[in-house]
Amino acid sequence: MRIVGALCFRLLSKTWTVEIHHEEQFAASKGKGGGHFMALWHGKMLVGLPHYRDRGYKVLVSSSGDGDISEHLLETFGYGVIRGSSSRGGARALREMLTALREGCVLVITPDGPRGPRHSMNPGLAWMSRATGYGVVPCGFASERHWRARSWDRLMIPKPWSRVVFYYEEPVFVGREATEEEQAEATDLIQERMLSAERAAAAILGQELET
Repeated sequence: MRIVGALCFRLLSKTWTVEIHHEEQFAASKGKGGGHFMALWHGKMLVGLPHYRDRGYKVLVSSSGDGDISEHLLETFGYGVIRGSSSRGGARALREMLTALREGCVLVITPDGPRGPRHSMNPGLAWMSRATGYGVVPCGFASERHWRARSWDRLMIPKPWSRVVFYYEEPVFVGREATEEEQAEATDLIQERMLSAERAAAAILGQELET
C-alpha cells in the first residue's frame, strides 16, 4: 500500500509547474565542504519532496513511531534519513549530521515537527547550527491549488496541474561561541525568515499566507 501511495504521489507531482526563487541562497549558506541546513515547515514537506529527490539530501526524522512512516517515504524518493533530535538520540544524530555536512550534504529540518504546534520553532535547529558551524536556509512553499489535511500541520498536497512556488530567504548563521540568548535570537530570526519566505511564495501566486 505504501508503494502504491508513493507511486501515485510521484505521478501527481509530475503535473506540477515548479517556480524557484532565490536558490542562490543555497550557495550563500555553504560551509566547509559545501553543506548546509534547509528549514521548512512540517506541513510543506511533501511539496518539495519530488523536486529534490535523488540528490543525496538527508532529512532529520524523529525517533518516534511517526518517524517510521516518514522514513519509508523519504527513502522511496532517494533521501537519506538521520533519526534523532536534540533531546533523543541527539549525540549520535549530531555526529551523523556533521559528517554529512562536511561531505557537502544538504540536511532538511522541520523545526515545528513532529507534533507542532504549527509554525512553532524547536530551539534545536539553532543549537545544531551552532554545534556544527553550518548555515540555515529558511524555505517557503506555496501552491496555486491544493488539498489540506486536517492534521495539526495542515499538510499541503498540491492538486494536479497546479503552479508551485519555492522561495528561499537569506541564510542564518549561528556562531560557535553564541550564548543561549543569542541562540534564542537566532531561533526567532529563522522563524521570521521562514514565515517571510512563505508570505513571498504565496504573494507570487496572488495569495496571502494561510495561518
